[in-house]
Amino acid sequence: MPHTIAVAGKGGVGKTTTCGMMIDYLCKKGQGPVLVVDADANSNLNEVLGVEVETSLGAIREEMAQAELKGTVPAGMTKADYAAFKFNSALVEEDDFDMLVMGRTQGKGCYCYVNGVLKTQVDRYAKNYSYIVMDNEAGLEHVARGTLPHVDTMLLISDCSRRGIQAAARVAEMVQELELKPGRMGLIVNRAPGGVLEEGVKAEIEKHGLELLGVLPQDEGVYRCDCDGEPSAKLPDANPVKQAVYAIMQKLGL
Repeated sequence: MPHTIAVAGKGGVGKTTTCGMMIDYLCKKGQGPVLVVDADANSNLNEVLGVEVETSLGAIREEMAQAELKGTVPAGMTKADYAAFKFNSALVEEDDFDMLVMGRTQGKGCYCYVNGVLKTQVDRYAKNYSYIVMDNEAGLEHVARGTLPHVDTMLLISDCSRRGIQAAARVAEMVQELELKPGRMGLIVNRAPGGVLEEGVKAEIEKHGLELLGVLPQDEGVYRCDCDGEPSAKLPDANPVKQAVYAIMQKLGL
């Protein structure tokens, strides 16, 4: 079975940017193949990685619903065969990693269905990969639903505010309540000025008993990528955020 890494935390703290750099690390270290799962309905991990994604599981679900209504399912194919064929087309294949994007749907109450499709596709592909890296929505919906067969490494991402740490601590509590039992769980604090945490933030981390895996500095290069729509995962390896992410991955033995 692959080593599975789940990234969680509240919105806007840099989960996707961190995910992209971790994937870059695994690929450059020859740790692939890697299955990248963008489980955020507002998906943009592909932009961080510099990958063109033509469709998502959510978009295919809508296309299939329209085909059924219009009676345009290909002759000679059952609905189940048509669904399998279409959902398989959602896998984006790159040199060192492949990618599945959940995306979003239009209809009311559709997310349970797409979540189920995502789990089915991950289960189908998992044995072909050394690593699975999942970028989650704010919260733990996909992990709680069992989208990943097991979480080996749970990474909680926070910004460098006390409220951000408190949000990460609530996610950690959810992990315990849901009895997910990841092999290891730790905190990464993002966008710290100069890569240094204030004493009050350190105290908040200690208060909640979180294992601090590392601190990512606030960085102009990452900011410029966000502003210009450039893939931050392709920043030079000497970039300070990349260096910090790489050090965390090495600390984790990945």
